[in-house]
Amino acid sequence: MLSIAASELIQIFRNRLVLITSLIIPVVVSAFFVRQHETYAALGSLGYIAAIVMFTIAAFGLYATAVTTLASRRQNLFLKRLRSTAASDTGILAGLLLPATVLALIQVTAILTALAIVAGKPANIALLVVATIATLAMMIGLALATAGLTNSPEHAQVTTLPVTLGVIAVSSWIGITGTEDLTWLKRLLPGGAATELTMNAWNGGVAVTESLALLAPTLAWVAIAVTLATRLFRWEPRR
Repeated sequence: MLSIAASELIQIFRNRLVLITSLIIPVVVSAFFVRQHETYAALGSLGYIAAIVMFTIAAFGLYATAVTTLASRRQNLFLKRLRSTAASDTGILAGLLLPATVLALIQVTAILTALAIVAGKPANIALLVVATIATLAMMIGLALATAGLTNSPEHAQVTTLPVTLGVIAVSSWIGITGTEDLTWLKRLLPGGAATELTMNAWNGGVAVTESLALLAPTLAWVAIAVTLATRLFRWEPRR
């Protein structure tokens, strides 16, 4: 697994499109939100900024990169060749997705640390860590499912748009309007509960037990995505 991950990390830095998608776009957008934190805190809250930063990185840096990577490795038959080795299917996928996951985690940590320095630390760091892990797990699951519908790296630019734009839109909607109205609709949408959990972790004022209950919808999306992935994911190109 680690040898696959090391090889994949090298490929990320060699591929300009993936490098821009996984590193440059998320960092630039996130840095803008941190720089303008007073404006966006007035529009929503600091928790809203934390959530939108997290989903920007998770959507572009992790989800879109993972789908593009898997589609590319399938197209050039690299996935097929890896299956002929001693590595398990789980180990192969873990190795391919580990670099993008680690890079996304580093970016989230760095940007949220910068936000804490300029705007004040979150109310519950442990809960924020839980929210981050749950969000990244959901995006990995959705990436595996989407990869099953993606024929090529070029096709990934189309197939990833609904989820990428959708989770960011949901995060912005909840971050600005809250969940007092249409509570269950907002929580059940992909990223909705994770956004609220992130906001609670940063802003405080909500019981931890109540916040942890928000993990249920996010983990449900992980389960749905994994179920879809087992049905849709392909190891070889369509003939």
